[in-house]
Amino acid sequence: MAVLVAMSCSHMLNDIIQSLIPSIYPLLQRTYDLSYWEIGVITMVAQLAGSIFQPIVGLAADRRPMPWSLAAGMLITLSGILTLGFAHSYAMILCGVALSGAGSAIFHPEASRLARLASGGKFGLAQSLFQVGGNFGTALGPVLARAIITPRGEKHILWFTIVALIGFVVLMRAGAWYKQKLAAVRAESAASGNVDAPAAPGPAAPVFRLPMRRVVRAITVLVVLIFSKQIYLASMTSYYTFYMIRKFGVSEGMAQMLLFVFLASVAAGTFIGGPVGDRVGRKIVIWVSILGAAPFTLLLPHAGFAATIALTVVIGLVLASAFSAILVYAQELIPGKVGLVAGLFFGFAFGLGGIGSALLGRLADSVGIEQVYFLCSFLPLLGLVTVLLPDTRRRET
Repeated sequence: MAVLVAMSCSHMLNDIIQSLIPSIYPLLQRTYDLSYWEIGVITMVAQLAGSIFQPIVGLAADRRPMPWSLAAGMLITLSGILTLGFAHSYAMILCGVALSGAGSAIFHPEASRLARLASGGKFGLAQSLFQVGGNFGTALGPVLARAIITPRGEKHILWFTIVALIGFVVLMRAGAWYKQKLAAVRAESAASGNVDAPAAPGPAAPVFRLPMRRVVRAITVLVVLIFSKQIYLASMTSYYTFYMIRKFGVSEGMAQMLLFVFLASVAAGTFIGGPVGDRVGRKIVIWVSILGAAPFTLLLPHAGFAATIALTVVIGLVLASAFSAILVYAQELIPGKVGLVAGLFFGFAFGLGGIGSALLGRLADSVGIEQVYFLCSFLPLLGLVTVLLPDTRRRET
């Protein structure tokens, strides 16, 4: 549990940094006279940098664990903060967010493997605890941006080098524990004459023997579900502040606080999804999470101010509960490839969020931000494809 808490906290510190830039988009828009498209490109660059490296790092970690990569990822993120702090042009902003995204990409796959190693067999709980740290960090980002950056200017992002340094220290300790565990299992395997030592020690998940055709179909369904979830979340994280300012005339500071409320509900939903999936089955959680959000997203574009806040809380809670369930479900479909699956799904989620943010920005420039939310409200209806997923609670042949 101590290791899980450490990984959750480091995930929180990583994602505080990742969420700072979306939190100050209105400030950057004024300073650099940016369009919605240019704002969307910032998100796209950050998240594509995160998505490209994650499957590569995950596959490499499955073959040869890399405990040092945890702290190395945080150092690269630190370099991104420094670049952003001294940025004086749009191009430097893009460079800074690319470095920050790459650091996050290196961190996630091995961190997910370490969380699974420390799970004690409670894979959903471990993944949720790891994820909720990141979601809580994402929620804290707008609050800290409002308190530190917005009143003083974007250069004050340099204060967050302290956050990165704390994360580096935590991950050095976690990496040392991971290295010791790897050495112990290799020594035990050598003593027993087993030359095929596992890539990482830890409890084994049940193996579900599905034909390759059914595995491919299930993974395709999960990709569709991730698409619906991430594009909708991209609309919220990148443009919710603009939506509230434009539609209801709230101040920039109030809009940032409302973004925090939404992201805090996302954090809570993430934590709930994993343990519930352990207990009742991941397919049920995925059903309720994706399709269950649809009535609320469809109501949102037509709601008043108070109802909008209430609906976003419910949407965040319901929609976010899916990711941990989807990730563990995929790891059960492809046993023995924890890092690869984590890298693919984190990377795919990041990449979709980035591309979706840019495209939604272009759409907002053309038809207005309110029309964007009307069109996005239909995305959770894609949750209907969950019916095609096999039930991994039963062993299938």
